[in-house]
Amino acid sequence: MRISMYGAARTTMGDRLAGFIYGTIVVLSVIVGGARDYGHEPGHIAVVAAITCFVLWLGHVYAHAVCDAVSHEERLTWTALRTIAHREASIIEAAVPSTVALLLGTLHFIDESTALWLAFALGLGVLGAQGVVYARVERLGALGTAAIIGANIALGLVLVGLKLFVSH
Repeated sequence: MRISMYGAARTTMGDRLAGFIYGTIVVLSVIVGGARDYGHEPGHIAVVAAITCFVLWLGHVYAHAVCDAVSHEERLTWTALRTIAHREASIIEAAVPSTVALLLGTLHFIDESTALWLAFALGLGVLGAQGVVYARVERLGALGTAAIIGANIALGLVLVGLKLFVSH
């Protein structure tokens, strides 16, 4: 069976989209959790978010590398490891918009409270954009697109809420 360029690009986009969604929810959780304890230190929250995403990225790369080696019954190559690392890098990339907002608060370009709200809003915006990507790939109409965007944002909010409920 031959895979078209569009099919391969769609698969790659789907693989990376998973990391963006996961990374965004992680960052939102860190922002909301950190706001309670470090509300006047957005730089601290930015560092925690970046480190958390980096550690989770390493864990994903390791887990997928071992999984691929075992499932294909072959040694892991540097090429395969680089491919996995690149695909999973979207977990780290998802943290960038919110981290930048937090750093703007740290550098006093904006108020600390504004930085936290902006970081959270950017995270929700990224979840909304991910919903748009999905809706376009599925060729959904306006109502379907709105439903997917709403569901994506709602799922993110629910997961962040559950994280807070369990941890506090």
